[in-house]
Amino acid sequence: MEHQNHPEDFAFHNTGEQKVLNLYNQELNDLPGSVWNASQLEVLNVGNNELSELPDALGNLKNLRMLDLGHNHFASIPDSVGKLRKLRFLYLSNNGFDSLPPSMAKLKELQYLNITDNRLVEFPESIVRLSKLIELRLYNNQIRALPDSIGKLKNLRELYLMNNQLPSLPRSIGTLKNLKILMLENNKIEWLPETLGDAKNLSDINLRFNHLTSLPDSMGKLKNLRFIDLRANQLSDLPESFSKLRNLEKLDLRWNQFRTIPTWIHQLEKRGCIVYR
Repeated sequence: MEHQNHPEDFAFHNTGEQKVLNLYNQELNDLPGSVWNASQLEVLNVGNNELSELPDALGNLKNLRMLDLGHNHFASIPDSVGKLRKLRFLYLSNNGFDSLPPSMAKLKELQYLNITDNRLVEFPESIVRLSKLIELRLYNNQIRALPDSIGKLKNLRELYLMNNQLPSLPRSIGTLKNLKILMLENNKIEWLPETLGDAKNLSDINLRFNHLTSLPDSMGKLKNLRFIDLRANQLSDLPESFSKLRNLEKLDLRWNQFRTIPTWIHQLEKRGCIVYR
């Protein structure tokens, strides 16, 4: 079983040497002040507690590479988070805040960012400055639109946006050449841009429970696509270009408005693709 520090024990450690502090699930309402002076810390996990305030002294932890603040009651993140220039992993899930400080844009080494289960309505513009970001999780918020500037995330491989309020995707989605996984379940998406077909590394797309009535013909260019879930939309037809998806392994068409199934669907099935209809 992984060792977990008790907060009362932390003061007895050599604060000049300890690099990992795990206070996960300790029912904490507060943290000892000595935590914020431990500038040598590289990993800090205070997830799943009852914490509600973060001091500006968070910025003292300039050697942090991993920070888990998830499943607490933080109403906001202090601007000093921008001083954590070595941070690569940041977990902020399930707190209740509705914005991020602009200083987040300074976290140039960040590769993983999780802000799920919060109250975001606007996509935080600071995120698009995180050029090394590989995985971005924003599901279970109330985000109403994606900015065109999301196309700046050139290293992004996984984007999770389920359970938001998105009506569409920006044209710049096609510039995300490294994107492999795009999860958009349960939004309000009515149309997709033709540029989606330019995101040629896409392998998994989940679009179920949206309001799509048609799909762009350009999706037939997604040669690496393995899985696409289109359940519970308003589709009555599919682009014939789908027949060119040679690597497709699973296509889910259930709960749409198809009167007939295109004949080329049988060609997909003969190639080994599982089609649910």
